[in-house]
Amino acid sequence: MKLNFLFFHSKINKPKELKPIYLEGAYDTPCVVFDAQKNKISITGKSFPADVSMFFHPLMEWVDAYVQNPNPETIVDVQLDYFNTASSKYILDLLYKFEVLTKNGNSVIIRWHFCDDDEDMEFTGDEYAEILKIPFEMIRHESFSNY
Repeated sequence: MKLNFLFFHSKINKPKELKPIYLEGAYDTPCVVFDAQKNKISITGKSFPADVSMFFHPLMEWVDAYVQNPNPETIVDVQLDYFNTASSKYILDLLYKFEVLTKNGNSVIIRWHFCDDDEDMEFTGDEYAEILKIPFEMIRHESFSNY
């Protein structure tokens, strides 16, 4: 009887597989790929949704679950060519959630992509890099041709 209890107990505590999030970009929302199995976490495009909270809430929940059982190395690609102030707050909050991984000894890198002629996006990346305690790679592109 005790053996059955232990077996049942271990099934309860087993971490669930984290389901990926794939969102196709739209006029006002970015393309999002959050897939732990493929080790792909990226946000690409523009972000100024009408309801920023509703858009980012599932992404925040996904990252909360991810940091409980992360990959040995986490790379987050952010390649936005525009986001509004409300999105900026959520993006920063989202990136903050990855700080816990570095505190726990995991490898985390934020790769901030920006166009050569976009000083605002470069400045924002530099600001985020100073605020966050996560290694940042600033990656300059001549243009974004993938969307």
